[in-house]
Amino acid sequence: MNSKNIKKVIVAMSGGVDSSVAAYILLQQGYIVEGMFMKNWEEDDTIDYCASSQDLNDTRAVCKKLKIYLHEVNFSEEYWNDVFKKFLFAYKTGITPNPDIWCNKYIKFKIFLNVATKLFKADYIATGHYAQIKYFNHKPMLIRGIDVNKDQSYFLYTLNHKKLKKILFPIGKFQKKKVRNIARELNLSVAEKPDSTGICFIGSYKIQKFLSRFITSLPGNILTDRGYIIGKHSGIINYTIGQRKGLGIGGKYGKKNIPWYVCDKNLFLNTITVVQGFNHHKLMSIGLIADKVNWINSENISNILNCTAKVRYRQIDVPCIIILKNLKSIKIFFKNPVFGVTPGQSVVFYSCEICIGGGIIKKSIPFLNK
Repeated sequence: MNSKNIKKVIVAMSGGVDSSVAAYILLQQGYIVEGMFMKNWEEDDTIDYCASSQDLNDTRAVCKKLKIYLHEVNFSEEYWNDVFKKFLFAYKTGITPNPDIWCNKYIKFKIFLNVATKLFKADYIATGHYAQIKYFNHKPMLIRGIDVNKDQSYFLYTLNHKKLKKILFPIGKFQKKKVRNIARELNLSVAEKPDSTGICFIGSYKIQKFLSRFITSLPGNILTDRGYIIGKHSGIINYTIGQRKGLGIGGKYGKKNIPWYVCDKNLFLNTITVVQGFNHHKLMSIGLIADKVNWINSENISNILNCTAKVRYRQIDVPCIIILKNLKSIKIFFKNPVFGVTPGQSVVFYSCEICIGGGIIKKSIPFLNK
């Protein structure tokens, strides 16, 4: 990189191995690199929450090792207003949201991007996401990460081509194993640190216990698809479509050794409906309706689009046809029925390795049992 063209990058540092190695790779590529640690959640002073104080200490240690400056910022108020309030409202209305996608949309690639580029005069921001950006005809495209087990493009569909021009994903071309090996070779203190799990602001904290602090949810009946009461649920917010574990039904009802799954939630009656068997037709959808759709590059989007889609992270792509009502509202039909389509979750679209966009699932189109 020519000294006259040296660019400044600020890396979103989380105290994990991925963002730490991302910062190192950028240094090796000749960028001026600085880190930024974002505190997004205030209630973290007990072991029940992801300990941001420990993450901050880990980040400081890495930045000291790499000899890069660390900005420490607090976006807790913005997170509460833009992510957490929406998260609670979604659960209260009976749907299952994906706050990690909102965190990317409103915090990392909006507030962090603006602060880094405008206040701290960075040319780019970077994160430790397993995704890639490649240019075709001078336009940036979001590409899946090389590591198929770690690819995080699903969580990044809310980006657009203008923002992609300001973003770098340094580890997207590596396998996770390679990233850890780089950290070991550098003797970074986070080289063996486990990957973060759970919802971004809760960590491994059990979601039911966490939600009970903010939402009052009354017990109710568990019904079969024929209306028979076969159990009690602990609160409708604690269940999602396709859920198998935690129903407390066991083999007491129905056919032996065939698990029960949640196929419907009725907020008004405070009931959940269950059926037996993964392939039960009431768990399957031939399509869905989605809104709040974002196209990473909307210039070449036709009214009828053949592509593939995921209705959950790490799901195998499903061939589908997308019919546009408008750019923000669509109907999708799958080539084959799909299990557990869940309102509130995201459906993300791909053209081969390119992530072209996504939206929020509003309603599933049920598979009719003939």
